[in-house]
Amino acid sequence: MNILILYYSRQGATRQLAEQIALGVERVPGMTARLRTVPPVSAVCEATAPAIPDDGPPYVEQSDLDDCVGLALGSPTRYGNMAAPLKHFIDSTTSAWLSGTLAGKPGAVFTSTGSMHGGQEATLLSMMIPLLHHGMVMVGLPYSEPALMGTRTGGTPYGASHVAGVDNTLPISADEKHLAQVLGTRLAQTARALHLGRQRGDA
Repeated sequence: MNILILYYSRQGATRQLAEQIALGVERVPGMTARLRTVPPVSAVCEATAPAIPDDGPPYVEQSDLDDCVGLALGSPTRYGNMAAPLKHFIDSTTSAWLSGTLAGKPGAVFTSTGSMHGGQEATLLSMMIPLLHHGMVMVGLPYSEPALMGTRTGGTPYGASHVAGVDNTLPISADEKHLAQVLGTRLAQTARALHLGRQRGDA
């Protein structure tokens, strides 16, 4: 059972957060993390991205949405919103919305910002909106996690986050790593329970 971890990362911080979420996913028996990214967008009409990224995970395809039992969506913060490349992909998922591909599956969100008050919570909330339109069940981070109350870096009840600094040089803190892994584990546990429940006819 695959958990799709789909993200856009310009400087690498969001990608590192995605990798921590993947670690949490794969702690759950029978669950596999599938990392995917999206190509950048350009105002120059002739600009095209290579069919395969130079490094990192492959670009996402619609079939990845079909195959997953849960989705974690990640983006750097852009003025309190997700980055354009990720939004561009989401805007292309009308067929998945019409067919209910993601309906009833659990979703989670994560982000990286340049500063502590750089709009990370607004970004997380903005990413939830299209997932709710797809009929997904949102999974967050509970305050029963002590790191959520004690963190002096990233981490929110809405999803995992990282404060990268204005020059993007701050490493992912211990609390940020822990909370990202917890989010991945909670997402995978929820996906597994819902999937097995549907197989038994419970839902």
